[in-house]
Amino acid sequence: MRSSSTPALGDEPPLVDLTQPLPVKSKRTERLRKKLQKKSPAKLVDARGFGDLPYELTMAIFQFLRPQDLLTLCCVSKGFRTLILAEEHYICNRIIEIRYPILARCLQRPALTENLDEPVRQALQSPLRPETQIIYQHVQQPDMALVCTCMTCLLRWNSLCLALDFAHWQDDLDTGKPLPIIPRGTRPAWNRDLLARNAATVRKSLTSPLWYIRILEIHLGAIIRSVRRHGQNKGNQRRRFVMTEEDARNETDVFLESRGPQTVDFPFSRDNYYMLEAYLPNRSWSADRDRWIYLIGNGHDDDIRSVLQWEAFFKKRAERRALEKAERELQELTLLVKST
Repeated sequence: MRSSSTPALGDEPPLVDLTQPLPVKSKRTERLRKKLQKKSPAKLVDARGFGDLPYELTMAIFQFLRPQDLLTLCCVSKGFRTLILAEEHYICNRIIEIRYPILARCLQRPALTENLDEPVRQALQSPLRPETQIIYQHVQQPDMALVCTCMTCLLRWNSLCLALDFAHWQDDLDTGKPLPIIPRGTRPAWNRDLLARNAATVRKSLTSPLWYIRILEIHLGAIIRSVRRHGQNKGNQRRRFVMTEEDARNETDVFLESRGPQTVDFPFSRDNYYMLEAYLPNRSWSADRDRWIYLIGNGHDDDIRSVLQWEAFFKKRAERRALEKAERELQELTLLVKST
């Protein structure tokens, strides 16, 4: 007979598992744990903004932007400005390779005076040197204390300033509005302000590659508008550049590699803008090779050697004339003493 004190099977309390994993500490388990951590997939970074992108991808994006967009990004934040300016030379060189390989060979920057040797600076600023600068109404003269004034650098300065001035008048040229005529000997305020703005932009481009490619962008835009305008003139039978709408949309100067009108002379006044299709100095068309030939070598160095040679010549001539004058004065004084 079952005892009344013995509990029934259904009345037993449920079992509670109180077992815990024993901490295993050994060199083997520690090595296994580290090995499993290395094999675990890395956490994905949630890129929420442009600044969160990898450096290489950011540089790849920058090189396909327009110069105007890069200048705008420099004003967005200090971080963008620091990054762009730190890689300015690399970014600008890549943009030139992609967008402006032709314009960069036609429009080059003059040398800075601070990068010249002291004898060269003295020779360029010598009062004995013949006057080489020509006063134009549409181009401001360079500052001799800032820009080298050899013949090559003067042409480079004038070409960069002219590119900005030519772009400024595209609206009037498109609409057929006559360009303003400045009477000889006058300097109206509006023209002085325009030349000062253009010269300030060119001065910034001498030390900033970003501003230099900005000038190339402005000049290409003016050339595209000019080529389109001349192409609509059916009565103009002169040789012109062939430009498609796709070329214009691409905003590159590849179409300028085709045969077109040559830049023979510097446009000495704004009256030349009416017939000017594309100002592209420093190159000429070779009929034998059927392509454009760009001037190679450094004309700046050749001009500097010529300036030094002329400086030595004029200095010797001045010394000889001073000596001859002193001898004449001595002879006159000797005759005067004898006569008394």
